[in-house]
Amino acid sequence: MSKTYKIAVLPGDGTGPEVVREGVKVLKAASSKFNFKLNLTEYDFGGDRYLRTGEVLPASAADELRKHDSIFLGAIGHPDVKPGILEKGILLKLRFDLDQYINLRPVKLYPGVETPLKNKGPDDIDYVVVRENTGDLYTGVGGFTLKGTPNEVAMQTSVYNRFQVDRCLRYAFQLARRRNKRKTLALCGKTNVLTYVYDLWERAFHEMGEKEFPDIKREYYHVDATCMWMVKNPEWFDVIVTGNMFGDIITDLGAITQGGMGIAAGGNINPEGVSMFEPIGGSAPKYTGKNVINPLAAICAGAMMLETLGEAKASKAIENAVMDITASKLKSLAAGKMGFSTTEVGDLVAERV
Repeated sequence: MSKTYKIAVLPGDGTGPEVVREGVKVLKAASSKFNFKLNLTEYDFGGDRYLRTGEVLPASAADELRKHDSIFLGAIGHPDVKPGILEKGILLKLRFDLDQYINLRPVKLYPGVETPLKNKGPDDIDYVVVRENTGDLYTGVGGFTLKGTPNEVAMQTSVYNRFQVDRCLRYAFQLARRRNKRKTLALCGKTNVLTYVYDLWERAFHEMGEKEFPDIKREYYHVDATCMWMVKNPEWFDVIVTGNMFGDIITDLGAITQGGMGIAAGGNINPEGVSMFEPIGGSAPKYTGKNVINPLAAICAGAMMLETLGEAKASKAIENAVMDITASKLKSLAAGKMGFSTTEVGDLVAERV
C-alpha cells in the first residue's frame, strides 16, 4: 500500500508561485514513479494577503501547518511591503513556532554549472552546512534606549542555552556519520572574541564528540578563516556546524560557489516535527510573470523534502535529473539566459525523473 504525505504549499510572493509550480510538477512525477501519494494544500501567506487584510500570519497558522508532514515554500518578500515585516512575521515566526531548529544547506556544485572558484569542480564542492536556526541574535533580545536622540543606544544580544547547542551538534554529528564521506565535522565559531557563546559551543562540541561520536573527526575554524577556506579549499569540508548568525552569512557564500541562488536549496528542519523546504533565492519580483526565472532551487528543495520524509530513491532521482540537465541542456542558471523557460526547465526535469 502506497504512503500518502500531506504537504502544505506556500507559493508566497513574486516568482515564488512560478518556481513552486515547477517544483510540484517534479514532485508529482516522482510520486508517480516511486509509488507514493501527495496530498497538497495551498496557503496564501505572503505580501498580497498582507496588503489585502493587514494580517501577516493568522494566529492559527502554526497549528494548521502542524497537521502536515512537511511544508513546501516558494519565496517571501513583496516590493510594496516594508522589508522585515513579512520575513520576520512569516519566515522567522514559523521557524520559531514550529521549532525548526536546524537550517540545512547543502553546498554542492553540479556538472556543467560554473563556479567563481578558480580550478574547482564538482569533486571539490560537496559539503553541508548545519546552521542552528532558533537562537543567537535572532531571538529578539535587546532594544533601544533614547531612540532618536544623539545618545541613542541599540542592543541586540546573542542568546544560547546548552539544550539548543546540544541538539544542533547532535544532528550535525549524525549527519556526518550518515554521509560517510570524510566523517569530519567542523565547528565554525569565534572563540577568541565571542568568549561566552562560542566557549559554550566548543566545550559542548568536544564533550559530545568524545562521548558519543568517537568515529567522527572534529575540526574548529574561526568564522573568518571558514570564509577563506570555503573559497580557497572547499574540498576540506564535509559538514560544518555553526550558530544562527554565522550560518546565515556563510551559507550565502557557499551558495555563490555552487552556482548562485538559482540552484541553492535549503531546509528548516524539526527532526521530531514539521519541516519546511525552500529555494534560497528571494522572490525576484522584477521577473514575476515572465516565465524566465530558474526553478531548479525549488525543485532541489522538493528533493530535500522527499529525502527527509524517507523517500530517498525519489529524492536521488530528482537530483540526478537536475544534474543531467545542468550538464547537457542549460546554457546558464541566470533568469532569462537558461535557453529554456521556467516551465520548460520543469518539464525537462520531470521527464527525466
